[in-house]
Amino acid sequence: MHMGSKRRFWVLVLAVAVVLLVLAVTQWRAASPNRHIPMEPFRVAGNLYYVGSGDVTAFLLTGPAGHVLIDGGYPESAPMIEKSIGQLGFGIRDVELLLSSHAHFDHAGGLKELQDASGAQLWISEGDAQAIASGGADDPIAALSRYPAPRIDHLFQDGATIRLGPIELTAHVTAGHTRGCTSWSFPVRDGERELQAVSICSLSLLPGMSFVDPETYPGIRSDFERSFRTLRALPGDLFLGAHASFFDMHRKLRERAGARDPAAPFLDRAGYLAFIDGAEQKFRRELASQQRRRTR
Repeated sequence: MHMGSKRRFWVLVLAVAVVLLVLAVTQWRAASPNRHIPMEPFRVAGNLYYVGSGDVTAFLLTGPAGHVLIDGGYPESAPMIEKSIGQLGFGIRDVELLLSSHAHFDHAGGLKELQDASGAQLWISEGDAQAIASGGADDPIAALSRYPAPRIDHLFQDGATIRLGPIELTAHVTAGHTRGCTSWSFPVRDGERELQAVSICSLSLLPGMSFVDPETYPGIRSDFERSFRTLRALPGDLFLGAHASFFDMHRKLRERAGARDPAAPFLDRAGYLAFIDGAEQKFRRELASQQRRRTR
């Protein structure tokens, strides 16, 4: 192929790839509004409550020194989360700490409004700080999905422990889905027992992610591989996640209606490990496919 023709060919390939990526992200965003359907808040176990939507989760940990809220949903979700907190008998002004799973608009979109309403301090992983501070504009994967930028009060690194009175959460940076995707582990006091909860950030692959050169961001492949190892090594009784579909929440809610122990359906170590296994299998298949295409 002539040099000029070869250059035009690769320009065309790049242009087509960009168009396909834009279409994929647009379809993703178009489908997303169907995923913030409100639902009744409920107690998962002890001082842990669910205040999220039908799929995009938000969790409230309550304590005598104030409360901790994990994730803010979409920009449109903030009033629903605030209402859910009130329905449980708590006040938004008693939320002292806001935490995030990751920088995408369906989880970080409502953080600013919830921060303004509560006056809470916002903690963000170093890897996601730039994306969240820009309202999603600096996200290398989902920059087309913008949201109101909150004020970041504190940054943390992998392994950080965040405390509020007797509440203690450990941050596990399980990157890949975003640079600073954070899974949270924390004890939950439920009567006479202490349960260990793990809320998985996300292991999902997004349209246009590249795990071969040039990677979507440098190190994304090794980040995913490390995240699978990290999550498998965490001890956990209560399986939670950034999406209700990750831990089959709606099925478990149906099961708890007839359970003597309301928390029992959420005590799902086998489901937790199966979720990680399934996510890694998808990753391995996509990586192998990209490697084959690259060598052609």
